[in-house]
Amino acid sequence: MPQTISDAANHLLVPYQEFDTDPERRLVIESGDGVHLVDAAGNRYLDAIGGMWCTNIGLAQEEMVEAISAQLRKLAYANPFGDMMGIPAAQLAAKLATLTPDGLNHTFFSTGGSTAIDSAYRLIQFYHGVRGNHEKRHVISRTDAYHGTTYAAVSIGGKPTDHTSYFNYIDDTIHHLQSPNYYRHGAGRTEVEFGADLVAEFEAKVAELGGPDQVGGFFAEPIMASGGVVLPPDNYLRRIWELCRDWDILYVSDEVVTGFGRLGEWFVSEKMFGITPDIITSAKGLTSGYVPLGATIYSDAIHAVISEPGHGRYFGVGYTYSGHPVACAAALKNIEIIERHGILERVRKIGPYFMEQLGDLADLAIVGDVRGSHLMTCVEFVADKATKAGFPDGIDIGNLVACEAQKRGLIVRPIGNLNVMSPALTISESELDEIVAILRESIVAAQALVR
Repeated sequence: MPQTISDAANHLLVPYQEFDTDPERRLVIESGDGVHLVDAAGNRYLDAIGGMWCTNIGLAQEEMVEAISAQLRKLAYANPFGDMMGIPAAQLAAKLATLTPDGLNHTFFSTGGSTAIDSAYRLIQFYHGVRGNHEKRHVISRTDAYHGTTYAAVSIGGKPTDHTSYFNYIDDTIHHLQSPNYYRHGAGRTEVEFGADLVAEFEAKVAELGGPDQVGGFFAEPIMASGGVVLPPDNYLRRIWELCRDWDILYVSDEVVTGFGRLGEWFVSEKMFGITPDIITSAKGLTSGYVPLGATIYSDAIHAVISEPGHGRYFGVGYTYSGHPVACAAALKNIEIIERHGILERVRKIGPYFMEQLGDLADLAIVGDVRGSHLMTCVEFVADKATKAGFPDGIDIGNLVACEAQKRGLIVRPIGNLNVMSPALTISESELDEIVAILRESIVAAQALVR
């Protein structure tokens, strides 16, 4: 007799699995189309988190299915190492060079956001190493940052819940500054003062580590995603970028979430924050989640150094699936769809509308903060608005609201006291209204349970 899905699931360890959670509560998804998911029982849900910040053009796009199928028929795989390469990888690297800030014209492909960050970390070491700057070993990140789950990536990340006592982390050369979350850490200062203090903290950390000659890189998401959709204080990131430029510290902009249209731009580092990073990492929206792919995009200046002939060097980093032809074909088609349908322009129009509608939730007693930009948003719940005191961990208010939403046909992502949302960029205004209406009902229902 065939196993049931529940029986089969007993063999599966899912990412971030909570072992004390009843496995029967797991939502089993069977199909999806556009901005909707359908579970194994036939229930339909509006997916307000876009898979995992990634289904940018929506599910079941027939053009994507055809492009992937066509590439599978033509070439499913070829060795990507050394003296071989696939045509889609070269074409995609060339296309990305037209979308990135000026001077970022080289790409190393991997399999996702975590490996893109790992590759950036290795690239920083390689760049400084070939110049003889072997002491520039330290890198700096921020508390609450999320940069992935591979060994280097999770060490660079700064979410306290990801740094548990059960694992080891790189803690001698990777360092974390204060979270830039003004709502939580502003402490009576103006946003300008808070930003200035964060910059001063960066300067102090560099000095503490022995000065710029000891520091190789700085990692930052333009807007923190899993750390709570945290927008940086005005001009703070640009000021750190300027210091990095002056001190020969490579600036890595983690655009795994913010890239490919989530905020209405291909990449937001330069357009929204006035930064031209040395390295941009990308994944998620690069293929809209259809096929796994990561990209580490880096500058001409870095490439000129590492590729200088006559040294017998090679970049000893690679993955079996680097530049996978099917993934790269999917990314090329994904970019074509975004361009042809004017999706970036569309997000610039509907994003502010979504933020405005979500802002109306602030009248609810347990809503402390509504923040975000365009289609990257967060609602933070508090037990007391005046003090910003959160709910006790045992209440798990974010999950409580998410469960109420799920009952009503809406999927939002709970992270502690938060609900985050990042729907497909193809979502309609009426569907955005539906998200806000159901979320309001769900918050009211959860509020009644805890008050």
